[in-house]
Parts: sequence; structure tokens; C-alpha cells
Amino acid sequence: MANLKENENEFPVLYLIVPCYNEREMLPETNKQLGALLSMMITNHVIDSKSRIVYVDDGSEDGTWGLIEKFHQKSEIVNGVKLAGNSGHQSALVAGLTIAKEYANVMITIDADLQDDIHAIPTMIDKYREGCDIVYGVRSSRKSDSFLKRNSALTFYKIMFYLGAKSIYNHADFRLMSKRAVEQLLLYRERNLFLRGIVPLIGYRSEQIYYERKERLAGKSKYSFAKMLNFATDGITSFSVKPIRLIFNLGLVFIFIAICILVYVLHAYFRGNTMPGWSSLILSMWFIGGCVLVGLGIVGEYIGKIYLEVKDRPRYVIEKELK
Repeated sequence: MANLKENENEFPVLYLIVPCYNEREMLPETNKQLGALLSMMITNHVIDSKSRIVYVDDGSEDGTWGLIEKFHQKSEIVNGVKLAGNSGHQSALVAGLTIAKEYANVMITIDADLQDDIHAIPTMIDKYREGCDIVYGVRSSRKSDSFLKRNSALTFYKIMFYLGAKSIYNHADFRLMSKRAVEQLLLYRERNLFLRGIVPLIGYRSEQIYYERKERLAGKSKYSFAKMLNFATDGITSFSVKPIRLIFNLGLVFIFIAICILVYVLHAYFRGNTMPGWSSLILSMWFIGGCVLVGLGIVGEYIGKIYLEVKDRPRYVIEKELK
């Protein structure tokens, strides 16, 4: 495979896909560093001169698109895509990949905050030359994260593993994909996108490279705790029906407990040891009621996803494109 790729295209055309949402403060530095890296790789004959950076503006409201237009006017290596509204980080990635696959042999997705190490990109290209269709950028540690974020991420990955999802531990959306891998990815048509779970399902040869995640240089993270929680919920419910099975098993446990209580009550009744149990009755009602509501919420989450999928609405709408 490696020899075939080298002979077919000695210098692959690389497209960097950079989703942006209100990144006006960060984008000048991002463009400076990515532009320098791309120019260096072109000069050193690592990639083809047709390689580009594609900024995908996901409905920003702070003038991000204006900056992208300026970058495009000043440099031919900068392209841009403006979505008509805020479609979400995952949809923005898919929009960029959909456009880039028409021009590139290999695509790398990376966030605009540059917390992912851009110097790992040449190593990713080396792995591609060796025959890998997918290369995952994986954090070597989480020392820079807060206690809450570090442990919540660990819990999330453990839950995903238990539920059977093939997610890569400590991998976000910093990855390389070959053209054929992207074409396979785009065959997955679900609206509830969780690329970290979908990409490993493709099955092509893959490798992992490790890097130290850096602090954000400017601006603020767009992922609040609530958004991360919603993202985790999407990931879990998009790749497993085990939560529904858990509810069923929990129902069986409650029925067994109820039978045990019934036996105890009948035994106490015939022995004449019955006592008023108002407190235990009320507590039981609250506990069972809470479990029922949690169960309905989980089932409702799946029904909601079915509702969104059957409507088959487009993931995004492109307003402008800079080539």
C-alpha cells in the first residue's frame, strides 16, 4: 500500500480543515502558524503546492468571516466556506471534508484554537505514506485540564468502551484521513453526528500519534460544560442501545424487590406484626417515580433521535465559498 501511494502521488495534496465559530481573536495567529507550516511543507516537497487551508465559518457573529476573506485575498493557500447558520462543530467538519475531497488526496481536521500540536502534521503525512488511511492525534496526557474536565473525560471514555463504541481514548477531532476514508465516512448519513465514534467504524488501516495539548492562546473555549454534556449524551445514545436494556434489567430488579417485600408483608401480616409504614411508602414512591422518569428520559432521547433522522434535513447550508 505504501509503495502504491508513493508512486501514485509522491507529493500528496493536503487540505487542512479548520472549523471556526467566533474565533476572531484567535484566527490571525492560527492563520500565521498554519500558513507557515503549509509553506514549509510545500518548500520541502512533503506535500503538493496545490495544498490548502480551508476555514469553515460555522455561523460566527464576531467578524470571523471577514478575516477569512482577507486571508484568502492575501494568500492563495487559504480557502473558506461560510455556513448559513450555526450547524455545529461536527457538521462544520463534514462540510469542510465534503468540499476538500474533490481536490485533496489527504485531509487533516484541526480546531482553530491550535491547542492541538500542528508540528504533528508532518508525522501524520509520514504515516499516510506508509499506507495508513486514518491517523489519530492522541493527547499524551491531560495535565493541562481541570480536575473536573479530566475526570469527566475519563468517565466518558470508560462508558463508551463499556457500551461497545470504538472511540479512541484521549482523541478528539485532530486526525488525518485519506480521500477514500473520507468518501466512506460520508456514506454515514445520520444527523446526530459523533465523528469520534463513526471514523473507527470505517475499518481502514490506522495509526495513532501522541502529542502534548497546549493552552489556548486567545479567545475562549466554545464548549461549555452543558455543551460537553450534550455532546457526551449524543455519543452514548448514537452508538449503543444498552441504556434501554439497562432500564429493562432495572425494571426486573424492582419487580424482584417488590416480590420480596410482598412475601415479607404477608409474613408479617399473618404473624400480627404489621405497623403503619407511611414513611417507607412515600420514600418508595419517590424512588420508583424518579427511576420511571429517568427511564422515560432515556427512551425519549432515542425517540428524539429517530424523529430527527426520519426528517432527513440537510446537515448544513453553504452560504459562500472561497476557492
